[in-house]
Amino acid sequence: MAAQQNPGVRKEAARTKRETARQRRQQVVQAFIAQRREDKALLPLMIGAVVTAGGVGFGLGVIWGLQWTLLAVGLAAGVLAAVIIFSRRLQRNVYRKAEGQPGAAGWALENMRGQWRVTAGVATTTQLDTVHRVIGRPGVVLVAEGAPHRAKNLLAQEKKRVSRLVGQIPIYNVVVGNEEGQVPLRRLQAHLAKLPRNISAAEMDKLETRLAALTSRSGPVLPKGPLPQGARMRSVQRAVRRR
Repeated sequence: MAAQQNPGVRKEAARTKRETARQRRQQVVQAFIAQRREDKALLPLMIGAVVTAGGVGFGLGVIWGLQWTLLAVGLAAGVLAAVIIFSRRLQRNVYRKAEGQPGAAGWALENMRGQWRVTAGVATTTQLDTVHRVIGRPGVVLVAEGAPHRAKNLLAQEKKRVSRLVGQIPIYNVVVGNEEGQVPLRRLQAHLAKLPRNISAAEMDKLETRLAALTSRSGPVLPKGPLPQGARMRSVQRAVRRR
């Protein structure tokens, strides 16, 4: 019975899959159009990558008598290079716009790949300086964003609370920013990925359960993602003060 699925179910699954793929294509096209408007060098770089790779492939093919085969290979490699160029320039643009906005570090952390347990906004001031807690194979990583002097104080307070529950598990402090000793937003994910692996996945589960009590007392207060530049902060700050 399990092997013989209802035809209606299969059709609905196929329709959902097609719709999802269509939405993804639309998102990519919209992102490309928006990036091209802001990034005048994008299209020349992408075209240059395709032409250059195709030319190299054709040139090598002439030497070996495989010019048309290697032309196709070169063009395929050029298209891949063009996609990588688009992806990296788009990512850089997104981080540039998000940098310095409240909630930007939390947004970057929640979009990390891999086994990371992110709890955004475990501690926040009325000025929207924020500490986010990340549990991963390195241990506990506390990430602060906001004005450096307030963020460091908030980070120290949160580390003191966490250290009472984690025992000998390492706790790492990260302050997001562009000053000396800070980690730029665009490099935050890479910085965490380079930290040493100190605990197992099973220990991560136990650690997450142990720290759940702290989370229940001070949940996130910032909206998802970075706040728009120039947005009025008064209503958000009032919500923080009420907590």
